[in-house]
Amino acid sequence: MGTELDIAYGYKTRPSSLLSSIFMSTVNAAAKTLVSVAKTEQAKWKASDHLRFVVMLMTWVALWVLRVLMDYFPCSVGFSPQYLLSGFSSVGSLDLSSSSSLMPSFPSLDLIVHEELDGPSVQALGRALQQILALLNDIPATSGKYQFALAMAERIMDENARYGHAALLQINRMALASAFARTSNLLHRTLERTQAEDDEDANSGAWTTRVIRALPMGNYLTSYMKGFGVCVNAIMSTVANAGTCQLQKKRQPEVASEREVEELMAEKLAQELLWITTKLRDYGAVDEALVQWSFASGLAPLSLSANVRVQGFMVKISAILCGELRGEEISSQVKFRLLMFWLPLFCHASNGLVYPVLTRFEKTEVERAIDEVLSSLPAGDQEVILTNWLQDFAIAASDWPNLQFSYDRWCQFSRKVVT
Repeated sequence: MGTELDIAYGYKTRPSSLLSSIFMSTVNAAAKTLVSVAKTEQAKWKASDHLRFVVMLMTWVALWVLRVLMDYFPCSVGFSPQYLLSGFSSVGSLDLSSSSSLMPSFPSLDLIVHEELDGPSVQALGRALQQILALLNDIPATSGKYQFALAMAERIMDENARYGHAALLQINRMALASAFARTSNLLHRTLERTQAEDDEDANSGAWTTRVIRALPMGNYLTSYMKGFGVCVNAIMSTVANAGTCQLQKKRQPEVASEREVEELMAEKLAQELLWITTKLRDYGAVDEALVQWSFASGLAPLSLSANVRVQGFMVKISAILCGELRGEEISSQVKFRLLMFWLPLFCHASNGLVYPVLTRFEKTEVERAIDEVLSSLPAGDQEVILTNWLQDFAIAASDWPNLQFSYDRWCQFSRKVVT
């Protein structure tokens, strides 16, 4: 323990080896002198005996002085860590960050170098929160460490909000905005890979599937046929597996494993995106999500052919953001783009058919919010949004969202031009 303290703090907690050697040498010399004086058997001492006795006394005094120096004035002959590092700099730079094989536990050592050491740093807290939110994308949801990281992120953000300081609230907003962008991009890439696999299956499938895709709204019809095909294949595989051997039973899960992993990953990312959106709304930073969601022109079409559970999470995200569009500080461009991109998902998603995504009250609130947002847009923007909504709503299996009141109001407003 003493050696560790010496290295850590740069000074000796024990006397140096030089003082120890002098002390032991003096003890040995005093002991020899004492023995020589004690061996004197004469009744009357000679001058040499008195001289040895005086030398013995002076030796013991010297021992006492050395003991005082060792106890109260330790000799600082150790080297501090800064001195050792400066010694390396004279020979060559020591790149600690590149020695990943030697230090696997410190991948972000460069974050420590530029930080001040004289007090706490708000920026360091922000980097820590961003790191935890990034780890959530990488940790499997079935792992116990996922709940640990999620609870840690929530605790940091809640404590920042409890303090109420503007800098701490800004940390929550910046970290969540960055996490929203990163998670949505990951979800986009995951759905792209899934869509690419579907396209390969369609290209290698029957000619009827290719013909249906060529028809207007063929992609939507293909998605329904795909679901019907999955049910048929599941029934056929169940019947076929009854008479197959054990080897075929073991191979069947391996064939579907890659596909299932992609779908589970997309579902996990969509659920995390919903959690981030909720946190952004709670901390008053939903504007960041509105802007990013309004520019997600690549993610919105992919959501139409996504898994039913993934669609459910994306419907909830879009519903939350549509409710936040009623703010006066939101630009008309953001309102127009968000409704233009995500209204088709409301119409074609399997919300409420497989399991309830939104309650009836929530659907009514979303319709009311969309109506208020449309009323604040120019007539030209209303025409584009309502025309596309009518086309999707007419062929969709769902009867939500019903924007007939908004459509009739736009028509009535257009008639005023004639009068």
